[in-house]
Amino acid sequence: MEKIYTNQAPEPVGPYSQAVIANGFLYCSGQIAINPANNEFINGDIVEQTEQVMKNISAVLVASGCNFEDVIKTTCFLDDMKSFGAFNEIYAKYFISKPARSCVQAVLPKGAKVEVEVIAQIKK
Repeated sequence: MEKIYTNQAPEPVGPYSQAVIANGFLYCSGQIAINPANNEFINGDIVEQTEQVMKNISAVLVASGCNFEDVIKTTCFLDDMKSFGAFNEIYAKYFISKPARSCVQAVLPKGAKVEVEVIAQIKK
């Protein structure tokens, strides 16, 4: 198992890695809207938070040699399913390859409106 770390994504806020590579797959921890430049949570609307989440995921993917097209599965957590439409518009801009996905409503850390985790296939 190889641990992935980049300063272009937020520091983990607990005892976990940003991502790990195991058996040819990247398992990325859930990302919320934390700005990696100052590690401050962006307390914006669902669109602002989703954009930051996607930037954070991108940074972890790049650090592992992957991109959004390598993602095969996402798990998405929303604090309110009424935000699904706005979230989905931003999500669709990044995940044009349409990986498998689950999306559920949940209580999220720091009062976040969205959290997304991904699994990608390493193509080396």
